[in-house]
Amino acid sequence: MTAFTYREGALHAEDVALARIAAEVGTPVYVYATSAMEAQYDALVGALAGLDALVCYAVKANSNLAVIRTFARRGAGADVVSEGELRRALAAGVPASKIIFSGIGKTEAEMEFALRAGIGQFNVESEPEMIALSRIATRLGLVATVALRINPDVDAGSHAKITTGRKENKFGIDLAHAADVFRRGAALPGLAVRGLAVHIGSQLLDVAPFRAAFDVVGTLARALRNGGHPIDRLDFGGGIGITYRDEPLPDLALYAAIAREAADGLGCRLVFEPGRFLVGNAGVLLTRVLYVKDGVSQRFVIVDAAMNDLIRPTLYDAYHGIDPVLAPAPGAPLDPVDVVGPVCETGDLFAAQHVLPPVAAGALLVIRSAGAYGAVMASEYNSRPLVPEVLVKGGHYAVVRPRPTYESMLGLDRMPDWLGP
Repeated sequence: MTAFTYREGALHAEDVALARIAAEVGTPVYVYATSAMEAQYDALVGALAGLDALVCYAVKANSNLAVIRTFARRGAGADVVSEGELRRALAAGVPASKIIFSGIGKTEAEMEFALRAGIGQFNVESEPEMIALSRIATRLGLVATVALRINPDVDAGSHAKITTGRKENKFGIDLAHAADVFRRGAALPGLAVRGLAVHIGSQLLDVAPFRAAFDVVGTLARALRNGGHPIDRLDFGGGIGITYRDEPLPDLALYAAIAREAADGLGCRLVFEPGRFLVGNAGVLLTRVLYVKDGVSQRFVIVDAAMNDLIRPTLYDAYHGIDPVLAPAPGAPLDPVDVVGPVCETGDLFAAQHVLPPVAAGALLVIRSAGAYGAVMASEYNSRPLVPEVLVKGGHYAVVRPRPTYESMLGLDRMPDWLGP
């Protein structure tokens, strides 16, 4: 399903006209549809029915408190990779017992905060990290529940910058050493090493890499069980992809069957950490055309959104569909244009030679599939205010993060004494 549809020639988010949001909030602005998020979550939970499974939303995909709470109210936990994300999950109402702390570079301060908060699980990615966690937990008189993240040397087949399960990647513990590291961790004070974790990358559309990775984890879990270790949880990570253009979606039923097969007979709780899958197509970036510029050989459509608002096309050469908010007239000519932003970088490009109907200054466009890794990766480059975020539910919308004022931006800086007031 899609929550963004044309009604009487105008694009809506659920029952709210995007033109209304643009007029009342301004552009550029991120718009998220509650129904699309809930539908994705329910589809995954439905596929996992019959398994002892916990779905933990990967906060890094979109960390807005209202987005996190939308999933928390449906029963989701949270997968976090920093103290800031942990604080967001707690503030949004996720029970600490349902929070998984992942990431290869947890600081000692972050570990202490997470231990005091009583989170459900640390996904440990190296032996030095495990030793540090043991030391901190022992000092605090607490016990950290640990799953060891394995690097299974499985190529997810996605973009090199979002692949995380190959042996040359920085993530996880090499499979050849994993059993020994697990045994050493199990002997450390302050730790309850109870599980294994894996995450091989993002935007996976083929289930074959999942099968390979899950099988590695299941096989290792059985070997450790046979050695007397009380494995009671397997964290299968996230990575399920979405459609950006016309990609076929992974079969959720097959994905669940692969997880069920890998864990067969172990009686473990299974954890899944989707992010992009839940929010990617639940959001758009709404932007207004500033100018249409004809160059020597191509036409530029210059919009008020920029690479600092949505960096994925610049960073990953990522494709995002772009459409006018007002549906074109039947038979309107379609021509290739470059859709670009106002930032002083040649890389400030949303789409090259993207086919659009004629548009003029003032027209509204939507950049689709922008609910994941959009606002969370935004910056104030060129001293541009961060983009506001809007959440829609039915015929209502709310600004869930306002646009900062220039005064608030400038107020973050401090002038040293030697430069005067």
